[in-house]
Amino acid sequence: MFQHLFATMNEMLDEIILHYPQAQDVSKQELNQKLALLRALSDGIIEEWLLFEEKMGAFRAKGAGQKEWLESSAETRSEAFMRGQGYYRLFMFRQAIDAFETVVSQFPDSIVSRIYLAMAYLQLGESNDAYRHFQLIIPLTDNKKVKAISYNALGCIQAQRKNFEKAQEYFKLAHQTDPQLQEPLANLKVCQYNDGTLQYGSELTSFM
Repeated sequence: MFQHLFATMNEMLDEIILHYPQAQDVSKQELNQKLALLRALSDGIIEEWLLFEEKMGAFRAKGAGQKEWLESSAETRSEAFMRGQGYYRLFMFRQAIDAFETVVSQFPDSIVSRIYLAMAYLQLGESNDAYRHFQLIIPLTDNKKVKAISYNALGCIQAQRKNFEKAQEYFKLAHQTDPQLQEPLANLKVCQYNDGTLQYGSELTSFM
């Protein structure tokens, strides 16, 4: 259903991109009308998706399928949280950050909001802000897996900064905190042998 819609929208946009530079007068006006239609469709799809996510979030907040540490709470029922969650799942990380910054300003101890924030900043390559929020997450939770994932992310950021000794400290902390987590051990080897790709985020996104 959606694949066909987006395929049609992409075809129309490709046509506009192809003909717009040479278009004149009436032809350009027609292309502008088509472009306005595409913008309206895109905005409408995003808005409907966000409304859907709000409803889904409200349902989850009642306890259906919630993780032990992500229980129904004031922040997860807030409009800002639900919108931020929707934006994140649409890969609109800058908008997600704006929403979750609003949430944590009201609920500074909200673990899940800071996880979303840290991951969104990480997705945008803004490691300083991601680092700060991962550091704040660790003392806020007793969940060993969340702590280990946060230590692992901190290690990856340090490794990206070429601080390999500090990175290895974080990877070892992550493994000690939750030995079942595989990513820290793989990342230790990357640091030790300077070979391979750092792994982070796959375990964390399962919480989200």
